[in-house]
Amino acid sequence: MNLKARLKRYHATGKSTCTPEARPAVTGSRGTGSSPALWPGWTPVGFKTLKREQVCELAFPLGSGFPKSLAILVPDLFPYFVRFGRIPLPEDLLFFDLETTGLSGGAGTIAFLAAFGRFAASKNGNAALAVTQYLLLDYPGEADFIELATAEFSLAGDGLPLVASYNGKCFDSQIFKNRCLLNRIHPPEYYQADLLHPSRRLWKKTLSDCSQATIEVQILGLDRTGDVSGAMAPEIWFSFLRGGDNAASTAALLSVCDHNARDVAGLATLFLALTQIASDPFKSRNIFRFDYKALALFWWKAVKKHPLFFDGDESCVETAFSLLEAAAKDGSPQAAIVLAKDAEWRLSNPKLALHYTNLALASSELSSGFRDEIEKRLSRLEKKYENIAI
Repeated sequence: MNLKARLKRYHATGKSTCTPEARPAVTGSRGTGSSPALWPGWTPVGFKTLKREQVCELAFPLGSGFPKSLAILVPDLFPYFVRFGRIPLPEDLLFFDLETTGLSGGAGTIAFLAAFGRFAASKNGNAALAVTQYLLLDYPGEADFIELATAEFSLAGDGLPLVASYNGKCFDSQIFKNRCLLNRIHPPEYYQADLLHPSRRLWKKTLSDCSQATIEVQILGLDRTGDVSGAMAPEIWFSFLRGGDNAASTAALLSVCDHNARDVAGLATLFLALTQIASDPFKSRNIFRFDYKALALFWWKAVKKHPLFFDGDESCVETAFSLLEAAAKDGSPQAAIVLAKDAEWRLSNPKLALHYTNLALASSELSSGFRDEIEKRLSRLEKKYENIAI
């Protein structure tokens, strides 16, 4: 039985005590059960729910818009373009991160902390992020917590927002949707750009892992000194529930809140870094130390897969060839073969195709099976070139 059917049967039995009419109002401080002195900067906004707003300075600048080539690095932008006919603007973006009671994603896993970030004006020339957080202090307040968090998705620009997350498609969004349904709240609608897979394509060969924290510290140069581990967040929240509203348990939970805010700020910083790479991959190569051979290949594939998207934008096509050239000269047989095929079939230049095929054969990265395939191509091209010469 699917989740929708189970919920329908559950509510039909009359067991649910959390109906829209029965829930405490999402106003004032009633029901928070917390001492204001222990929660500096936090405001009661609902039953067992607190809210905090702050502005985080980011490490990179924010221009007036994003390049079309950003969709190459973040393919989730293509559906957004199809819907709206443009790349999203900075004001369309909503950065989203949850802290939950577990990593399983099952019905027993709940979200107890949500962070939302939007680009804001900055005084130092770099971007800033306005971060809004909601904190659930105990299970009975979940309905208010979810309702307040859901409202945030409707505040990002006109129409449906573009929500940026890290592994959000498989985890954060699924958890949040499940909790909405279980609390009889309509899940928000939005487009989503998950930055996990773009990050893996760029850095999986240069980093020990592609966790957001690793990329922030080793690639973006962010300082996460003193940051509590996200893996500890569930136990800290459970300890808070067991220990009550005292200074020690509250301080530990506040450290998780700070971690959550830094996560969403780091997510926005990563998005800006991807923007810089998309704008000028050659200039940013030494800054962000990404796998430019991999970038060359998926840049080319994106240009070939979405010709209408790049129609009239010759710079993206030219960059694809420049990246392939650099990768082929640096020993990528895959890039060299792409150029060989293009030279043979699009340019009708078998001599140039032979050059790139020989370049591929000279690579030290060849597998035996790939070498056999390239040698067959070389033999065919040599005969083709001889026939033309005669």
